[in-house]
Amino acid sequence: MKAYIFPGQGAQFPGMGKDLYETSDVAKALFESANDILGFRITDIMFEGTAEELKETKVTQPAVFLHSVILAKVLNVKPDMVAGHSLGEFSALVVNGALSFEDGLKLVYQRAMAMQKACEIAPSTMAAVLNLEDKIVEDICDSIDGVVVAANYNCPGQLVISGEYKAVEIACEKMKEAGAKRALILPVGGAFHSPMMEPARAELAAAIEATAFSTPSCPVYQNVTANAVTNPADIQKNLISQLTGAVKWTQSVQQMITDGATSFTEVGPGKVLVGLVNKIDKEVATFSA
Repeated sequence: MKAYIFPGQGAQFPGMGKDLYETSDVAKALFESANDILGFRITDIMFEGTAEELKETKVTQPAVFLHSVILAKVLNVKPDMVAGHSLGEFSALVVNGALSFEDGLKLVYQRAMAMQKACEIAPSTMAAVLNLEDKIVEDICDSIDGVVVAANYNCPGQLVISGEYKAVEIACEKMKEAGAKRALILPVGGAFHSPMMEPARAELAAAIEATAFSTPSCPVYQNVTANAVTNPADIQKNLISQLTGAVKWTQSVQQMITDGATSFTEVGPGKVLVGLVNKIDKEVATFSA
């Protein structure tokens, strides 16, 4: 069974999507449609902008989404199962037919703006923790005063924590004392996938609930459950929970393999997810579209 996986924020690069635009009429039409929907020419920033301009959340999220979804449409992918890392879950839901292209893009843009606002409320951040068992990371987070939680279970021995700046700093020191090879503050705008995103979750919930979701052509393995989901109401609910909940990527990939996935193809900018899948299971075949 073929699994298709879709990257999140951080996979962007200057010039992304330009080759698609120039070589495919389907891609060109979709990119121009996106410019109209967003009300600004995101293609100009994607194709000609600097890395700095691409890093703005309101640009990054729709840019990565567009690259993934348009590439999937050009390649006419036919997945048996899909999953996306954080933002990538929206790409997955358009590719499996749960969301229309237009609705997916609108939600991604609203999500980006809501997250940007939430980041400005209080100083918050994320940190990567390497070579420490998940349970130890979770226990240290629980022991600290202030908000700090395990946010991204990327692969065994690679976990990202998220929360209030001070709490994350203290947690990093304790992780190192506990034997972490590294506990490193990341250059991100805020504490994604933590309770700090509650204002954004509330705002996005209204938009998601007002959007029509369809029964998908294949299951999506959602970040917050790490299980196969096909019911549109459940997909909506999990998508809302995702902003403040953890990304269970390791668990999702393991479950997809248990459910019969024989290959994983990453669709979109970069090859980060394929690298993570290889660390989760060395035997499974991986490809980058």
